[in-house]
Amino acid sequence: MPSIESTISPLGLELEPGRPALLRVRGADDPAGWAAEAGQDLASALVEHGAVVIRGLELHDVTDVAAVLDRLGVEPVAEKETFAQREAYGPGVYSASPWPPNQPMCMHHELSYTLDPPGLMLFACLSEPTVGGATCVADAAGVLDALPRDIVERFERAGWLLTRTYNDEIGATLSEAFGTANRSAVEAYCHAQDISCSWQPDGSLRTTQRRRAVVRHRVSGRRCWFNQIAFLNEWTLAPEVREYLVDEYGAGGLPFNTFYGDGEPLDEEVVRLINSAYEDHTVRAPWQAGDLLAVDNVRTAHSREAYEGLRNVVVAMASPTRPDIAPLATEGGLR
Repeated sequence: MPSIESTISPLGLELEPGRPALLRVRGADDPAGWAAEAGQDLASALVEHGAVVIRGLELHDVTDVAAVLDRLGVEPVAEKETFAQREAYGPGVYSASPWPPNQPMCMHHELSYTLDPPGLMLFACLSEPTVGGATCVADAAGVLDALPRDIVERFERAGWLLTRTYNDEIGATLSEAFGTANRSAVEAYCHAQDISCSWQPDGSLRTTQRRRAVVRHRVSGRRCWFNQIAFLNEWTLAPEVREYLVDEYGAGGLPFNTFYGDGEPLDEEVVRLINSAYEDHTVRAPWQAGDLLAVDNVRTAHSREAYEGLRNVVVAMASPTRPDIAPLATEGGLR
């Protein structure tokens, strides 16, 4: 019988405070076959819970992950505008972002600065680290409710702004981010994606894109805090890293930064409040080799803990979506 601290949902999910919903699969020697049969139930579980750990699939390699994605019957998403080059294993299937193991990765919604972000994220653990390294998740509706009302209303009115300066020294290069270094092709992509771009005297590209910070989930109708405002802001960087980048590129030429949608800079306290709200709503489950974590990318933000040891997590992105727009937005030019 389930304890007071742990319950079983009607879909067979184990629900425990502080952890994502867990589905135990028995005797699944065919992960792809399981995906073909469980696709609809998994989609329903993600609408209700936002994230589900599937344990018992015994995923062994990238081929298994690609087969699961294919048999779920969802459309893969090709990553564009990347910040760090991943290794591509197949349509929509990539290595995890190259991020220093000793540094945690802050909460974010994958590609939320694009017009058609993935609605579904799959994280498959092929080998677990010895210490730390969990992929944590946080409910975006809960984070929205926890944030100060005045901050939310300002972002709802004006959206948020992402600026990037592409160079060959920090992060993804121009060709890695856009799939080409041809200026005309890059400009055409930016125009189609509602991105302002300009070539700098040194040949680098500077882009600016304005996006909504709050959206409505298309299925559940819940309003969600959906953005990368804190993750990509200068105040989230380690102090020594921020100091180095400002000294190297100047305050206006950082490789990336975020602002209010009207261009006003964010102060450190606002970024701290956002990250604090994420932390208060974070749940985590240690990885076990063979695990699959499915995440509704609109409903749920994700992060990664620092870790020690060999950690091999494969990422799959699928179901491109344009979340419905929440109210209180200004008119004209905001997407």
